[in-house]
Amino acid sequence: MFWPVRPFTMKTIAEILKEIRPEFDFTTSTDFKADGMLDSFDMVALVAALDKNYGISISGVDIIPENFQNLETIAALLRKNGVQP
Repeated sequence: MFWPVRPFTMKTIAEILKEIRPEFDFTTSTDFKADGMLDSFDMVALVAALDKNYGISISGVDIIPENFQNLETIAALLRKNGVQP
């Protein structure tokens, strides 16, 4: 069965991140890992949340820090997986 993929915005990505780490403002950082905002456990939680929210399945080969560096890189990963803004 085909499930339509809902669109994303930078705001919705930031809201998902805020659910995982509410103590940070992800809109102010260009490098989440360097700024201590996300660790490997957070990335796994983020992948699960993105998969659930957008009805996608992010490949294991794409679960690398470079794809979760900031809002722009996460948006690029979503586009790669068929989610449009």
